[in-house]
This record gives sequence, structure tokens and C-alpha cells, in this order.
Amino acid sequence: MTAGLVGVVLWQNSYDMDERRVTIRHGGHTLNGVLAIPRDGRKHHGLVVYVHGDGPVDATHDDGYKPLWESNAQAGCASLSWDKPGVAGSSGDWLDQSMDDRAYEAAAAIAWARARPDIDGNRIGLWGASQAGWVLPKIAAKTPVSFVIAVSPAINWLQQGRYNLLAELRADCASAARTKAEVAKSDTILRLLERQATFEEYIKAMRGDADGMTADRWGFISKNYTADATQDLRTLRGVPVLLALAGHDLNVDTADTKRVYHNVLDAGGGLTVKHYPDAAHSLLKQSMEQSDLKITLTALFSPRSLFADGFLGSQGQFLKELGRGSHATPASSARLPARYEAMTVLVQPSTSGWDQHLRGRPTPP
Repeated sequence: MTAGLVGVVLWQNSYDMDERRVTIRHGGHTLNGVLAIPRDGRKHHGLVVYVHGDGPVDATHDDGYKPLWESNAQAGCASLSWDKPGVAGSSGDWLDQSMDDRAYEAAAAIAWARARPDIDGNRIGLWGASQAGWVLPKIAAKTPVSFVIAVSPAINWLQQGRYNLLAELRADCASAARTKAEVAKSDTILRLLERQATFEEYIKAMRGDADGMTADRWGFISKNYTADATQDLRTLRGVPVLLALAGHDLNVDTADTKRVYHNVLDAGGGLTVKHYPDAAHSLLKQSMEQSDLKITLTALFSPRSLFADGFLGSQGQFLKELGRGSHATPASSARLPARYEAMTVLVQPSTSGWDQHLRGRPTPP
């Protein structure tokens, strides 16, 4: 019986692709990455570059990316992802990064990928979730990309934080008094950020209750809390974009995200929007996210079924259509700043950890 269960787990967690460990050098740091290549016998493949959400995420996202990589491989595309700085042995500290820093990091990785003989430099695109919504268009401003897959992307940091706060309070059936107190606390934190308060000032204002905040996390929020993707999204005009939105998203206001993406990108005609009514923010099925035990067991015995119905298939179909040449955007002469051209590749989140809101407390992705 035990042997049979082990066999099922091994079979379900074996993926139809070849995974290769790679080393990425960027900005004096060493990042450890994974390049997943299709087993289709072709010498050149398109590439999906993964841009993480919030939190200390490793290259495979604790193996959570692998069903996505397999779907990419079935569509003829390789996948590239790396440990965030300071995670799983990579040097640096992801909490020191601004959204622009993250974009330069990804642009350097793309430059490395374009130099590889097994990657088609004219078919390199991006996949990013949640916090990556602020990073994806910044990458496209630094280096050409052929497509973008945006999963539950954020638009405005402050608006997202307030939406998340109120959505969680509603989900908890919070009283009017508790809601008022939490909103007042959030407003206090915003005033601290606006006057560039130190972490010590934050602790004093919170009367000694850090509520999961650390000095490093406070620095990260202080550096990035004004993030807003609205203007940056203009860099994606004319680029095929697949926008994936969940029906039960407590982190991101999907109606606002959809409105902004339509307003900015519809003129270019490259936007495709997919809705997943049974999904939570991470695009896992909502029923899964409500039970850690269910997530664990499903990840062991049927990891592909963690995701909302149709999510994996629609991304694969999007890539296949690009591969047929209907939308692909070739690499142009856009270049990285000179100091990057010579570079070569180189508070604990929840189960998926693709985002955290203004208050700095961990939230589901």
C-alpha cells in the first residue's frame, strides 16, 4: 500500500520537461535559477521568464510553478525562473529591491537567455503574478518582450492595500468597531510612510506592537509604497497580453485591474482577459486555499488540479497561438543601460505567497 502511494506521488510529480540548474550573475550578485526545456527535440524554443510576486520565493516556488512550466513545454516554450536575492543561497536581499531593481534583474536575465543557442531571442515573454504587476511593464521598457502573462496583477499599491484590508475584514465578518480601528491604523501607517518615518517611529506609533513588521520589511514598503502601474503599462501597447483574473480575489481589486488594463492597452488590440470564477488570488481553486491540508494532499497526489479549471490550458493555448506567428513581437534594437549590457546570467508568506499588502502582514497570494 505504502509503495503504491509513493509511486503515485512520484508519478504525479514527474513533469514532461528537462530542468537544468543555471547561475545568473547580476549587479555583483549570484542568483540560482532553473531553466525548464521542452522534450520535443527542437533546437530552439520560445521562453517564458517568471517574475515572482511578494515574499522570499525560490526558483520553483516550492514546486508550485512546475505544472505551469509543463504547460509551457507542451506549447513549445521553455521557462526560466530564479531564486530571489537572499533566498535558497542566492546572494543579496530581495527586501533591498525597488520595483525598478527587480526589472533590471529580469532584463539582465533576458539578455543572458537571448545569447543561448537553444532559445529563440525573438520569442521571449514574461509571466508574473500579483506584485509583479508593477514590474512587468518596467521590464518591457528596458528590453523587448514578445508577450506578457499577468496573473492577478496589482495596479496601485495603496489602493490594493486598502482593498485587501476591507476584503479581509468582510471575510472575517468584522464588527463596525473593529473595521473602524483597522482603517484608522492603516491611515496612521500611511502618514508615517509619507513623512519617511523610521522603523523605530513605526513601532512607537503602534505602541510596541510590530504586527509582523520587521525593519527590513518596513524599508521595503517605504521604498515601494507609491508604486502604480497605470502609466508604465503604456510600454505594453502592441504586445500580446493575457490577463488572468480570479473570481475570489481578496488581495487585488480585479474590477479595477481590468478597467485599467482595458483603458491603457485596448488601443493596441493585444489584450486578452480570462476570468476564473472558482479561483482565489493565486489562481488556485478557492476550495483549495481554504484548507492547508487539502493543498498539501493535492500537491502530493494531483498537483495540476490545484489550479482553477482552465487556467493551465488557457495559458498553453495563448502560447501556441503566439507560436503560430499571429501575434509575436520580434526583439528590437532596444538596449539595456551600458552598465548592464556586460552582465551575464547569471515576515514569512503563506502557502503561495504572491503578495503582501501595505500593512506588511502576510496575506495569501
